[in-house]
Amino acid sequence: MADYDVIIAGGGLAGTITAQSISHYSNQNLKILVVDRNPETLPGRKGLAGWVCGDACSKEAVDFMSERIKVQWTNPEIEHDVKGVMAFSPDRETAIPFDGDGFMLNRTELPRIQNERCKKMGIEFEFEIGLTGLIYDGQQVIGIEGIDNKTKQPYKKTSKLVIDATGVTSILRNGLKNSTKVEKKINIEDLEITGRYIMDFEPGQKDLTEFDPDYCIIHLDQDIAPGGYGWVFPKSETKVNIGLGVEKAFLDKRNKRLGKKDNVESLMKEYLQRNTAITNAKLSEDPTDTLGNNHSGIFQVSVRRQNECMVSGGYMMVGDAAWMPKPIDAGGIGPALIAGTILGKNVAEALQANDTSEASLWQYNLDFIKEYGYKTAGLELFRRLVQQMNNEQISYGMKHFLGNLDVEAISKGEHPDFSGLGKVGMIIRGALNQTVAKGLKYTSSENQWLVEHYNNYPKDPSGFDEWNKSLHQRLDASFAKIEAFGK
Repeated sequence: MADYDVIIAGGGLAGTITAQSISHYSNQNLKILVVDRNPETLPGRKGLAGWVCGDACSKEAVDFMSERIKVQWTNPEIEHDVKGVMAFSPDRETAIPFDGDGFMLNRTELPRIQNERCKKMGIEFEFEIGLTGLIYDGQQVIGIEGIDNKTKQPYKKTSKLVIDATGVTSILRNGLKNSTKVEKKINIEDLEITGRYIMDFEPGQKDLTEFDPDYCIIHLDQDIAPGGYGWVFPKSETKVNIGLGVEKAFLDKRNKRLGKKDNVESLMKEYLQRNTAITNAKLSEDPTDTLGNNHSGIFQVSVRRQNECMVSGGYMMVGDAAWMPKPIDAGGIGPALIAGTILGKNVAEALQANDTSEASLWQYNLDFIKEYGYKTAGLELFRRLVQQMNNEQISYGMKHFLGNLDVEAISKGEHPDFSGLGKVGMIIRGALNQTVAKGLKYTSSENQWLVEHYNNYPKDPSGFDEWNKSLHQRLDASFAKIEAFGK
């Protein structure tokens, strides 16, 4: 007999939301264990650098969770309300709003309160467990194993189902032995290195392109954040989460172009120093920010579509472990809330049917794609296109081609036709800007195919290999074509 009905590996946000959702949909009738590598005093910490994160989340995603599993977030989990995200072109002449109302979260208080909620629901926790792999019975996952770092003794627990919420470099996924459908390893070009500070400051020169207490600001700039973007997210009138993300290949190109040897840390310092709206900035001394050195850190995040298959016999994945952060802005909290909420229902139904086979768990793939995952491959293409552009092209494209409705459509996985590009495209001056026009038209048409393909995701495992082969053929051709736009 198994020790637990469900074991959730990883006690971060995705893991604890999933635990609460399973408990909700099973009427608290299942025995659930959450296992985390951190000490109990540092719940859900990503690594030694703290809870490295932009700390932002859309209200829409929080409402999705709250309405379904009746978990409400208030103060102190929510530190500050915002009206949306404002993306600025490199020349700062064009600003495009998207994402709508949102929240800035306190990433140390939130997991602490999450864990309290979980325990009240009867969910158990084990801390300081270093996992090394999964336990199998034939083709079925039946538990986890590792080391209890408190006692230095081997650790084994069995369950009917294991949920992997252990993050982007998951050892469990990398070593998965019972699936040829789940992608195990992530490509380096699908990772961005991100770093950020949480700082108190004195207001400097008022400039809403540099700091706005009502909006999360994103700066697209291939000199400041090559292959990624910089961000200035308000936590109050005089407190900020400021950071940037880069892709290594584009950082190397930028350094070569400018004759520099910058890394993420030096870019972060330069980005902070050049912000005229923020003066006398110092790392936050709030105890919730100094906990686990959370006020400063560097981490990596995935910027690709979610894993093509997120289940195998007795195993499911969620959050960063499934590469769920939004490809265009690396936002991981929203998709984790949506996926964790959905997953809880799928788990409760599978266990009620006493069937945790790959086929029984397959519905999770379909449900996540229908709610969120249908759009991520198109967003990945759009990200790759923007990465190929220089600052002049990005500024030109945002000013002349990208309206508010286009950006909203792109972020929702729709395909704007950039109708102005047809006639205008013929009289656009300069080959570089014609490339922008052609690139936008191309990614839009490809996105249409991708959304349709994801909406035709196979209803059971038997159709997966053919569907996946078509997807990868199309993506490989698209990636090559987009890369050519940058030459």
